[in-house]
Amino acid sequence: MTTAIIAIHGGAGALSRATITPQQQAAYETALNDILVQSGAVLEQGGSALDAVTLAVRLLEDCPLFNAGYGSVFTSAATHEMDAAIMDGATLGCGSVASVSTVRNPVLAARAVMETSEHVFFCGKPAEALAAAAGLEMVEPDYFSTPLRREQLDRVRASGEGGFVLDHDAVEKTQDDRTAPLDEDKKLGTVGAVALDQFGNLAAATSTGGMTNKQPGRVGDSPIIGAGCYANNHSCAVSSTGTGEMFIRSVAAYDVAAQMQYGARTLAQAADNVVFNKLPAIGGVGGLIAIDAQGNVALPFNSEGMYRGYLRVGQEPFVGIYR
Repeated sequence: MTTAIIAIHGGAGALSRATITPQQQAAYETALNDILVQSGAVLEQGGSALDAVTLAVRLLEDCPLFNAGYGSVFTSAATHEMDAAIMDGATLGCGSVASVSTVRNPVLAARAVMETSEHVFFCGKPAEALAAAAGLEMVEPDYFSTPLRREQLDRVRASGEGGFVLDHDAVEKTQDDRTAPLDEDKKLGTVGAVALDQFGNLAAATSTGGMTNKQPGRVGDSPIIGAGCYANNHSCAVSSTGTGEMFIRSVAAYDVAAQMQYGARTLAQAADNVVFNKLPAIGGVGGLIAIDAQGNVALPFNSEGMYRGYLRVGQEPFVGIYR
């Protein structure tokens, strides 16, 4: 049997190391560690990679520290629009939802699309209706709001730049605004998980609250199969985080798998080529997490930091934020 492994990310972005306390950094590291332990237990007990990534992303969505589910950022209309995707590397089955605002856990809605419909991608009210029909927990839109995210929206609006503002272009915080190891106004907010189970099957899942002050209706790479999420037992499982438009244009997640399958590159070579060469060439900032069919893991990022970690069954988890 294969040694099972899971990796997770909570977004990439710019450092605010000089403005945080050790306790605040520890809160993020503890959250990553706890989520790895809980989702890793699924693999340790013989569960599937698909179930492990579903649980990991659901827990990330429920944690207000990360921009997905509860604690998602606001659009320019002061609303929340969330996207998610999931993919099974054994069957290439996949499901995605975009622009949902009443499904507590968008990743569960994405899985419901995969398992209860003949289609791959639903958006808006029909996606919410499918989730409700599948028995998922539905909430009022203000469930996702937190004071921190409202302050973010107010700061971006006050910058006077107008229109939507990418997280990494948002207004700088003051030195007194100590909230996170990565600058939340400059962070590329997405969460994701990839896993390999003991049966040799891969899976990936990605979820996001989008960009602060984004134009309503904008959809990034997170729910797009091949851009923000991809899994294939013949190559690897990938979850991306970064400037979504650039990850879409470069089909970043699939490109890692394609370089392995058609170009005979290793996971590390393919992932590094996408993150350090292909994305920067078009202005792409961010990173990705990936696991291949042999259990190798890659966590490259070209931003100054990325919330990340992995757990190989039977070993202690690794978590990191900075380079």
